[in-house]
Amino acid sequence: MWKCSKCARTFANRNQTHTCARLGDLDAHFEGRESRPLFDAFAEAVRACGRVDILPEKTRIAFHVRMSFAQITPRNTYLLGHFVFARRIEHPRFRKIETMSARNHVHHFRIDSMHDIDDELRGWIAEAYAVGEQRHLVK
Repeated sequence: MWKCSKCARTFANRNQTHTCARLGDLDAHFEGRESRPLFDAFAEAVRACGRVDILPEKTRIAFHVRMSFAQITPRNTYLLGHFVFARRIEHPRFRKIETMSARNHVHHFRIDSMHDIDDELRGWIAEAYAVGEQRHLVK
């Protein structure tokens, strides 16, 4: 693991391109917004997978193990987000899928209510978490 000397964020690769702009405080993302309880429930589901760094950045909140595997962008009453998977998953809950490489597929989603944080979403969180640990590269 490589750690940036400016922002102290860790990366799987040395000198990985990134921005050091971090808010350092989750609360700033939720000022005047009602979506904090949804975020807290999502973050709790992620933490159930294991150790995770939650990184508030300028426009999003990243979830990071060896690499970032999910992100959330808070809106007033809902959350926008994405997962990184090693495979493409066609499902109506994914609003858009971007294929970056053979083992890097970004799946965009929206969380409108606590009901959206169900067993299906928890399964995807666990799969994305494994990608964050880079377990898909060990095969």
